[in-house]
Amino acid sequence: MSNISGETSTSRPAGKAGRPTGPNRRRAERAVAAAGQTGGIGRGTIIGGTLIAVFAVVVLFFVYQSSQSQPDPAASGSASGYKHVAGEPGIGEKAPGFTLPSSTGGEISLADFRGESVLLYFQEGLMCQPCIDQITDLEANQADLDKAGIDRVLSISHDPIDQVTQKASDENLSTPWLSDPQQQVIHAYDAHKYGMMQGQTAGHSFILVSPDGTIQWRADYGGAPDYTMFVPTGKMLADLAKERA
Repeated sequence: MSNISGETSTSRPAGKAGRPTGPNRRRAERAVAAAGQTGGIGRGTIIGGTLIAVFAVVVLFFVYQSSQSQPDPAASGSASGYKHVAGEPGIGEKAPGFTLPSSTGGEISLADFRGESVLLYFQEGLMCQPCIDQITDLEANQADLDKAGIDRVLSISHDPIDQVTQKASDENLSTPWLSDPQQQVIHAYDAHKYGMMQGQTAGHSFILVSPDGTIQWRADYGGAPDYTMFVPTGKMLADLAKERA
């Protein structure tokens, strides 16, 4: 009877041309398996990286889509058609004071403008192009802001001051953009509750502080389900005209 272990028998028929037999075949099979495992790790890494990239693109797509949201004529109580709420601190309450570094240089305090009407614009920051477009639109409609009795506009985000200053320069923005990296002011105004980032940054909130330092009007546009990141200045002022105290 022939030895069928296959490792030492010399009477085993030779394999097909080009294919190793016996110990050589086993070594070849192990090498192929090892190569397959190594290749699998490589493919897994590539696939994982691809999925992360795709996820990032999807997130950016939805941010863009949300910024293009159209007003809803049926929005309850909204003159603009853009859905919004009024968070806390609300109308009639004292506006929390603050001092923050500004893109215009130095620091700015809310108290600097006592006796003036100041519109605070809380926004999601450098990665939110619609938020930057909002500042540009506010500046382009300065005459309408003047007519509405708004003396100053201050924008606030969580970004570091050096990056804020550079971005403001790149976009030719004259509006003071204040840096609140610890988000103490953002949280004092509860503005972090109205954005796409699940409380990680400010959302898209307008708060009008009257000359005596109390909140005269508030509109938080950035919350669920629409996550609006841009409201035309004229539409925002329509809400202000209807809702201000």
